[in-house]
Order: sequence, then structure tokens, then C-alpha cells
Amino acid sequence: MHSWTVTVDDVRGAHKMLAGVARVTPMEGSRHLSSLTGFPVHLKCENLQRTGSFKLRGAYVRIAGLSPVERAAGVVAASAGNHAQGVALAASLLGVRSTVFMPSAAPLPKVEATRGYGAEVRLHGLNVDEALTAAREFAETAGAVLVHPFDHPDVVAGQGTVGLEILEQCPEVRTILVGTGGGGLLAGIAAAVKPLRPDVRVVGVQAAGAAAYPPSLAAGRPVPLESFATMADGIMVGMPGDVPFAVVEALADGVRTVSEDSLSRALLLCLERMKLVVEPAGASPVALLLQEPQAVEGPVVAVLSGGNVDPLLMQRVLRHGMAAAGRYLSLRLLLVDRPGALATLLGVLSRVDANVVDVAHVRTAPQIGLAEAEVDLHLETKGPDHCAAVLAELREAGYTVLRQG
Repeated sequence: MHSWTVTVDDVRGAHKMLAGVARVTPMEGSRHLSSLTGFPVHLKCENLQRTGSFKLRGAYVRIAGLSPVERAAGVVAASAGNHAQGVALAASLLGVRSTVFMPSAAPLPKVEATRGYGAEVRLHGLNVDEALTAAREFAETAGAVLVHPFDHPDVVAGQGTVGLEILEQCPEVRTILVGTGGGGLLAGIAAAVKPLRPDVRVVGVQAAGAAAYPPSLAAGRPVPLESFATMADGIMVGMPGDVPFAVVEALADGVRTVSEDSLSRALLLCLERMKLVVEPAGASPVALLLQEPQAVEGPVVAVLSGGNVDPLLMQRVLRHGMAAAGRYLSLRLLLVDRPGALATLLGVLSRVDANVVDVAHVRTAPQIGLAEAEVDLHLETKGPDHCAAVLAELREAGYTVLRQG
């Protein structure tokens, strides 16, 4: 008797249920990542799934499994975006009324998309945990069925259909990398893949700032994080779910973490080299390939779990990614405040071929002397070596660098 509650037969049943509903998303080879890592890398493009992420799979299977009485009562969910859209579309396809609680600061495009798929959206709380509390209260008072984003066997089985598709599309795979928050996708893929191909490693990837699985696996039970923060809001979950944790503990081959710099570099790479819009959570497997390629055995399939990224966040993350890749440099310099000083500085930057994106000249501040000025510069550069050359040229010209970022 297995200690987990989702089997490969459950995933196969979910796969049949999703026929004609969820797309069989493409598998794309990446020559660039393959050349960087030294082994074949393939991308499972769930960012091209309906609603822009894998979440439709689990939401549809969960709602389709409800009784007629439960369907009549409607469903409720809480999400910052991807699960919200998956539940909204799944409920609409099945003729079920849906209410979705989203944090008050949820990105407008995700809120409008959720409404567009047919859900009633209620904004509540500062984060998903507070929205989930409100959703649970609504379920109790209104009688609606709570569709949890990851902590239910039907949801895990639905997400696991990604794993069956991977084995069909890339039978030579040796490692599957999966972005991990609560663990539904990782658990589902492990439940689908490991019984059929025990030789394939299934590895979760979490943002280092929101990595609940490593301490939970060490403790042998789900352990809540005291605090967590990451740009990858799709995997920013404070504690694993009981259902996925049991599967992950039994079947998965560990969970690794990636830095914020690696996440932003991965998003930038997906956009520039693969021409794919991927959210930070979806880019986390690529981040691991950039950060620790030696920790992975190829051929690799990296699951790009979603592409629903807010344009404002995209702008910030891309700039962060360019800085991490040595292609964007922010500086604050101190210079003598006299006519022509700024023009002289810009001439130095021109000589070293740094493109000035933005410049701010500050003459009045408590820390600035009467004959001094501070200049904030944002520069486009050509990589780490060019950044070093720019800084060396500025110091050689006599400028004091107060801050570099």
C-alpha cells in the first residue's frame, strides 16, 4: 500500500478527461541552453497552454469530479493569477459558477483575464494566504466547493498529465526540472513519470527566498516558512501541501534552489534567445541550468510552467536580468560642480562606448559639498568585462564611485 494518494492510473484518467480541453503543449529544443550546459535541453512550453499556464489541467479535473449537487453550489478559489484563470476557465467550460479571491495588489492583467474567463473576482488581503482565508470563509458560508491550487489528489493528477506528455515527446529524457511552490506540479509529474521510468530524475526548483520544500523534506513533514519573498510569485508559497508533499517525499529526486539573479537572467534568456514570454516562476528550471548545470544529468526537459507576467514586473525583471548579465550598470558618482563637468563625464563614457540610458544631476543634498554634485547614471553595457572597463575608465579619470548597482 503506497503512502501517497496519487497514482499513475489517476494521472492517466485525468489525461483522458482533459482530451480536447487542455492543449498538448509543444516541446522545443534549445540549442543555446544545450551549448551552455553541454547536454541536450528541451523546453516543455506550458506557458503556451490555455490561460497561459499548466493550472487549467488540475482545476478542470478537480471541478469535473464534483457531484451535480456540488457543481450547483459553485466553486471558489484563491490565487494571484494562474490558478485563478485556470479555475475560471475550467468552471466556465463545465457550466459551474466560480468566485475567485485575489490579493488586492494582484496585477490588473491577471484580474481582468480571470473576469474574462467568467469568474466573479473579489479582491481581498495583501497576499494569497489572506485571500485563501477569505475563500475558505466564503466556502463555509455560501456552500461553494474550495478548489485548492495544489493540495488535492485530483489537482495533482491533472497537473501530472504534463509528465505523460513529456515521456511521449522526449523519451530520451534523463532529468525533468519543475518549478515548485506548493508542489502540485512536481508531485503530479513524479507520480506520472517515476512508475513508468524510474531511471528519470524528477527535480523541483524553488526560489531561494521562498524555499519551503528543503526544510520540510529534512523534517519529514510540511514546515511553514517564517518569512518568504521572491519575484517569482507563481511559486511563492510558504508551506507545502500535505497531498503533494507525500508524493514528492516518496517519488521525487530532491528540490534545489535558485537565486533572484538567476531567475531574472533566465527570464531574459527565454525572451531573447527562445522568443518565449515566461514568468519568473516558469523560468526557474532554466535558472537552475544557468546556475548549476553540473548538478543535472542530460538530456533535460525544463518545464516552463507559465507565461502570465505583469508588464510592469517584466520591465523590472528584465532590467535586473540585464544587470545580472553585466549588460546594465547603475552608478552614483561624485564630481566637481562647475560648468562643463557633466559634459566631460559624458565624454568619458562615450570613449568607453557605454550607452547612457538615463542621467540625473543632483546639486542640493545634505551630504553634498558646496562645490560638489552627484550624478545618477543608468548605462547599457556589453557584459561583465565591459562593466569593469567602464568603472576603470571612470576611476582613471578621477571620478569617485559612491554606489554601484
